[in-house]
Amino acid sequence: MGDRPAYIAVDWGTTNRRAFAVSEAGVILDSLDDERGVLALKPDAYPAEIAALRARLGAHPIIAVGMIGSNRGWQAAPYVAAPATLTALAEACLEPAPGIRIVPGVALRGGGRPDVMRGEEIQVFGAIGAGAVPATALFCQPGTHNKWIETVDGAITDFTTVMTGEFFALLRAHGILAGTLDGTVGDGAPFRAGVRRGLASRNLAATLFEVRSGLLLDRLAPEDAAAHASGILIGADIGTRDDLRRRPVHLLGGGRLGALYAAAITEAGGDPVIVPDGSTTAGIHAIWSLRA
Repeated sequence: MGDRPAYIAVDWGTTNRRAFAVSEAGVILDSLDDERGVLALKPDAYPAEIAALRARLGAHPIIAVGMIGSNRGWQAAPYVAAPATLTALAEACLEPAPGIRIVPGVALRGGGRPDVMRGEEIQVFGAIGAGAVPATALFCQPGTHNKWIETVDGAITDFTTVMTGEFFALLRAHGILAGTLDGTVGDGAPFRAGVRRGLASRNLAATLFEVRSGLLLDRLAPEDAAAHASGILIGADIGTRDDLRRRPVHLLGGGRLGALYAAAITEAGGDPVIVPDGSTTAGIHAIWSLRA
């Protein structure tokens, strides 16, 4: 029946976990969201966690994506090499126990630049499968580690991970700028000015020091320092792309950070398109639909 759960979809991240009871037709019937991410669990704790999920959402098969399949999760699901398709991911799922599948991530193995991702690929395939994004597209997924992802004919062909958010967190907590970046970060003149500096920067470390010198020389207001520094980092990230003016940038994930990236991409002359929520569950349901 369409109103009955057929399986449980789990987005098991580093710090958070989201689980959904999903019908055969892909309708979400129930959900939970908690802080039982992989950092909160040891490998031997997962059977009890799975039992608790089933007690809450029903005794159904489980498809899990994200960091649960990393070397810090339950069991490591080997990466699928790019170019990667949805079918390749479905065929490579790990089964750590009966009725449980862990979806692998994607890796760049060839060439001179290695890279990996877990979870973002599901959002990409979900967005394409739902018709929200064309099969050949450029994606940006803002986060602690921002991802730039390229697809051709529905396959993930290339991607780049950028530690933009992590750098900002480190600058806030350590070093010469610690204590000066506690203000609110939002779109506005200080952020946009930082974006322009980041876009033009050829030496990010030197440009970031301008935050301190600007404060000391009264060229930057203390309350604007955090937004300006964030703009520099995001601008420098976006400035590495030479294709922003040739095609839209599809932003996976909204919220405050997505809005900042949208503003910065616009400042750089690009065309940001925010993808509606639901790509993760759409991607997991596509995996479910390919089951044998």
